[in-house]
Amino acid sequence: MAKDDWSMKGELTLACNCTVFCPCVLSLGDHPPTEGYCQTWAGFRVDEGHFNDTDLSGINLGLMMEIPGYMSRGNWTAGLFIDQRASIYATKAFTKIFSGKAGGTTHLLSILVGNFLGIKHEKITYEVEDDTRIIKIPKILDGSVTPVPGKAPGEHTKITNSQYWIAEEVIVAKSNRSKFRAFGRNWNFEGLSAEVCTLDWHS
Repeated sequence: MAKDDWSMKGELTLACNCTVFCPCVLSLGDHPPTEGYCQTWAGFRVDEGHFNDTDLSGINLGLMMEIPGYMSRGNWTAGLFIDQRASIYATKAFTKIFSGKAGGTTHLLSILVGNFLGIKHEKITYEVEDDTRIIKIPKILDGSVTPVPGKAPGEHTKITNSQYWIAEEVIVAKSNRSKFRAFGRNWNFEGLSAEVCTLDWHS
């Protein structure tokens, strides 16, 4: 079977229930989430992307995940939100990418996700106001995340050179608003851990 050729470039914002910055960024296997389990949502803005011959550019996405303990031990639960503007071919592509079946950057998801709750097609907006990222899915997600200022004026606090598979550089952030309601979940992570990353995933 021929290998899928795919890439997604843009930005992602993630918020979770950790009371201080997510320790999973520092080590996937050595430290559990601060509450002993992880509840998280993420928003994706795909500026440029393709899956074989299918164009993925300009599409927004959302993802929810629950992890019962150490990230590396698996048994994750996940649900995917795909922009209602996405074509049927783009939907199939994103499904394969986020299931890990397309290989490449997201391959680990095929091992770690044990319960996939399904896909919802929704209107998804991903906006940037000054430094704040605002991600909304009507009646499902109301998220507002702001980076934590660093020591140097005008620069954010960042983590680099970690083993985190999502991105090579992670901007430390905090949720201003973080309400999520879908798939039987009702979360509010206001004031808790968040992060902003450059999205550069590929086969």
